Amino acid sequence: MYTEASFMDYVLQALQQSWPFLTAFAGLAFSLIASAHVIIYKRDSRASVAWVGLIWLSPFVGAVLYVLLGINRVRRRAAGKRRTDTAGIMPSTEEYACTPAELGASLPSTNAHLADMAEVTGRLTKLPLVSGNVVQPLFDGGEAYPAMLGAIEQAQHSITLLVFLFDNDPLGKQFVEALGAAVKRGVEVRVLIDAAGARSSVPPVTGRLRSLGVRTELFMSGVLAGRFLRLNPRNYPYLNLRNHRKIMVSDGRLAFTGGMNIREAHLLTDDPARGTKDVHFRLEGPVVQQLQATFAADWVLTTGEVLEGELWFPPLTTTDGRVFARAIPDGPDQDMDRMAMSFHGALAVARRSVRIVTPYFLPERSLISALSTCALRGVRVEIVLPAENNHDVVAWAAMAQMWQVLEWGCRVSMTAPPFDHSKLMVVDDALCIIGSSNWDPRSLRLCFELGVECYDTELAARLNARIDEQLLNSHELTVSNARLVV
Repeated sequence: MYTEASFMDYVLQALQQSWPFLTAFAGLAFSLIASAHVIIYKRDSRASVAWVGLIWLSPFVGAVLYVLLGINRVRRRAAGKRRTDTAGIMPSTEEYACTPAELGASLPSTNAHLADMAEVTGRLTKLPLVSGNVVQPLFDGGEAYPAMLGAIEQAQHSITLLVFLFDNDPLGKQFVEALGAAVKRGVEVRVLIDAAGARSSVPPVTGRLRSLGVRTELFMSGVLAGRFLRLNPRNYPYLNLRNHRKIMVSDGRLAFTGGMNIREAHLLTDDPARGTKDVHFRLEGPVVQQLQATFAADWVLTTGEVLEGELWFPPLTTTDGRVFARAIPDGPDQDMDRMAMSFHGALAVARRSVRIVTPYFLPERSLISALSTCALRGVRVEIVLPAENNHDVVAWAAMAQMWQVLEWGCRVSMTAPPFDHSKLMVVDDALCIIGSSNWDPRSLRLCFELGVECYDTELAARLNARIDEQLLNSHELTVSNARLVV
């Protein structure tokens, strides 16, 4: 008979001999479960193949990485909250709504075909195209930041601000002081900063904002180290998903959006060649409510607080604006692929010209095909990129695939420094797609973004003039010299 001591020795010996088999069995089980999840839930076949390969070639490690980075919990857990908590908070804009047919009749006859694009985005977003908007481009920080600070100083009731990067530099401190002063005079202020972007400065700007009474929250803050180390999936489900939107709304009537974060580099003062060019936009009119609703959706997801009522959505007033506009929210939830499909729609309806300005150009295969097909139809397709990028790896990757658009007739120009962070698309001198989206997979699949489609020939002319100015100091790529750069 076994004594208690000998029995324990037998158990320990058995475990020592069987642990390799148990480990192998656990690795096999984890790999099978993770692979099944990939196959069932992943929409991109290339991503599925890559994840399955990593899971099987790196037992345990691949499965853990997939849990951290590959599972889109926002789609399955947050989407419902975003639908229900923000439903009905935006007042009706039906008196300003414009059908595609009405848009076609309002545009010059040479641009009436762009109504087909309005049909596409209307079905995508379920938001109305609204008339009576003023959309003013603000070039670089020298124009954008004074306008934004002025709007904060003049606000009487409410301010909402959403940015990816909010640097704790002299410019950032100006915004902090202006927001703090607004709170002091009784304005309701809500500031939302992406959790990863908030760490662009040390110390982060959040502490100073909160010390002045500014209600400040971090979007997807579960990735912070303190929570991450707890190894609880509920605390870090959004490790790879960021909020890249830029929205500011003052008193529910005046909005700013585009590609510009809050950082001094956009001022182009001390050393213009090392600064960052960009275009931001000042908006008035019914479309402002759509931008405010986008902020409200992100805010309720982060805090649970529903922003509704006249404080945030005051009654609409008429403007002398002539721009037809609509917001295009995009993100890895129920809004997935809206920007990519909008780009596809714009390329499909274009008849004469497409001009694209983006800092990061790594379009997926379907967009490469759409660009090439557009050029093959005889449309002049121009892609304007910075010659010196702030992310070398992205620039090298972009150049490695550039031949795919060049060989079918797209024209690619590289602009001289300073680095251009602008995100613009102008189609047939009348349709402008503005906002925060880049032409790369991270922006179009993993980030929360915001675009605005605008129909107006005067706005298009101003943006075309900006592009022409950028092209003065540029060089055009060909298939041969693009490969030489690589």
